[in-house]
Amino acid sequence: MSLPLTMRALQQTSLKGPQDVRLITDAPVPSPGEDEVLIRVTAAGVNFADISKSYGAFLGGPQPPYLAGFEAAGEVVAAGEAVTGPPPGTRVIGVGDGAFAEYMVLPAAAAMPVPPGWTAEQALGLVVNWPTALAALKPLGRIAAGETVLVHAAAGATGQAAVTVAKHFGATVIATASPGKHATVLALGADHVLDSVDGDLAAEVLRLTGGAGADLVLESAGGATFHASLAAAKRVTGRVVVYGVAGGEAAITNWELVYKHQVQIIGFNLGVLIGAAPQIFGELMGELSGLIAAGVLTPARPTAYDLTDGPRALGELQARATIGKLALLP
Repeated sequence: MSLPLTMRALQQTSLKGPQDVRLITDAPVPSPGEDEVLIRVTAAGVNFADISKSYGAFLGGPQPPYLAGFEAAGEVVAAGEAVTGPPPGTRVIGVGDGAFAEYMVLPAAAAMPVPPGWTAEQALGLVVNWPTALAALKPLGRIAAGETVLVHAAAGATGQAAVTVAKHFGATVIATASPGKHATVLALGADHVLDSVDGDLAAEVLRLTGGAGADLVLESAGGATFHASLAAAKRVTGRVVVYGVAGGEAAITNWELVYKHQVQIIGFNLGVLIGAAPQIFGELMGELSGLIAAGVLTPARPTAYDLTDGPRALGELQARATIGKLALLP
């Protein structure tokens, strides 16, 4: 197959935010390494980590100028010498560098086949949002049937996955979202939806749980909401899984842990989990396959933007003006 030498891509030109991402038309088409495959990108997923990287807030993130994006689905068009599969023509989804482009390389071993009958767009989230939600709930959060789970940013792609999986595991779900997104979250099965903009979140959670607090909190909001999450968690046995800093950093002292917030705080980063605990990640992906087979995990319905509208998509995500998964189409 004859491949072009250059391609269209979105390039991050500074660490001042997503407003400095630019469309370029002469990016070199990458060549797959020994253990990599090259895919023609059909759809790329937009994630909050893309925004964090654009500000230099993602630990170990790339330095500008760099090709933005890291999640994409598409068709394998070339493979490295050591690759035994997936073969060219296979539709896969995975994470790598430079997803906001017409072509990108993926580690062959981590290229997940798109489920039969699904489009590339529908598969977005299978290697980012759903594993994040499932890991936060189960191996890290130790969810059990009958427990109460507080899910922040429940209208986002990971939040929606978390609400769905938590209900599948038999939990009572208290979700937070801005008022215009409450209907979406309730339709997913959330038992209660609280206003993420106004109101005393901790007090509302305590009221809904008869003063006990949530057994598990999925904390991705950061900033001032982080302290509300700690106050909303059940004393001693309550778990707070921290996997996002969308609202900025928040500090907690050892004094507060001893005298104010006697809860279990668990830090979580999906990339670290993959590298440091590959067995757990493998089990996680196996369970996700089971959820697909059972119809719990269903095809995504992302809001799609043309690649040229990438800056707008990133800006709307940063402004919390979106619902669910966002896709860029090269």
